[in-house]
Amino acid sequence: MDNFFKKRINSLFLIIFFLVIFGIGFWIGKTSLVCKVCPPEDLDFSLFWEAWHVLEEKYVNPEKIDTQKMIYGAISGMIKSLGDPYTVFFDPEDNKKFLEDVSGSFEGVGMQIGIRKRQLQVIAPLKGTPAEKAGLRAGDKIIKIDDTLTMDLTIDEAVSLIRGPKGTEITLTVFRDEWEMTKEFKITRAVIEIPSIEWELKDNIAYIQLYHFSETADSDFSKVAIEILNSSAQKIILDLRNNPGGYLEISQVIAGWFLEKRQIVVIEDFGGKKDNKIYKAKGNSNLLDYPIVVLINAGTASASEILAAALRDNRDIKLIGETSFGKGSVQELKMLSNDSSLKITIAKWLTPKGELIADKGLEPDIKVELTEEDFENERDPQLDKALEIIREMN
Repeated sequence: MDNFFKKRINSLFLIIFFLVIFGIGFWIGKTSLVCKVCPPEDLDFSLFWEAWHVLEEKYVNPEKIDTQKMIYGAISGMIKSLGDPYTVFFDPEDNKKFLEDVSGSFEGVGMQIGIRKRQLQVIAPLKGTPAEKAGLRAGDKIIKIDDTLTMDLTIDEAVSLIRGPKGTEITLTVFRDEWEMTKEFKITRAVIEIPSIEWELKDNIAYIQLYHFSETADSDFSKVAIEILNSSAQKIILDLRNNPGGYLEISQVIAGWFLEKRQIVVIEDFGGKKDNKIYKAKGNSNLLDYPIVVLINAGTASASEILAAALRDNRDIKLIGETSFGKGSVQELKMLSNDSSLKITIAKWLTPKGELIADKGLEPDIKVELTEEDFENERDPQLDKALEIIREMN
């Protein structure tokens, strides 16, 4: 009997022991999971809650207090304090619009916008769109969208105001550096389909206009490259003016046509949070032996700057035109609870030689500016200079 009870007690002890171990493991796992979203212990949120309770107690229109909107507003304010126009919080409604916009065509005026020195401006009007036809240009500063001043708007707030159903009209108040006063542009919205690429033969020179690094740009470029290889072209002008960028990976693939395999295209710098990530050229290098020059301007941004810098740093290819926009950061969309999301800057990108171009852009090797008179008379001295330079190259 004693042995029987000893075995029962030992068995019971083992069961309790394993339950305790399991419980500790569960508690640790649960605690580590919860602590991913719990507030840091060294932060004092008493001021936040003090202000919250004063609002609830004393605000003159209590019926206007929407606690969910207050939470969204607090998150947005926290993010705006970073001073990074590319890090943005989307509430569920804005998140839905954003996901729809990046998944296909959209309705609006057809331009890429950005913020430089706290001023909203046009990065590039897209080819054939209402924005281009209205006469907007890269570098134009947008002062007002209809009656809304743009000074404190994020990029995505501005995009939300500018986009709208086709056939509707919007008024943009714009300032251009060579003007003394602002001007109003009344533009009718349309369905915007972003073009990818066009090319033509100028004597023995292939003139390629790459408009955007869209999802189809790599396959579109492949078709053009094959046509060029089968043509009488012996040299190339790559026009990246007013190309606002797109997918980094697409620029990596296109770079592979011009660079040796495994040459560096771009470096992602995560600010010490993890090791730098190096993107290298992929592809067949079939355009490697073609002499080439590249056209850039203030509308050359993001992925197009990556491609231009990769060609300059690896092959010493000349950049002709004006200083590029200087979009030197990488964003990631992080889905949050309640169908909201956070578009957050996770890295800065560096050129193959380690240059950071954020907010300063790529300087052209040969600077050629377009004047108001050039635009009015449809002259293109930048392209003329590129043709002059490329004809002298062997």
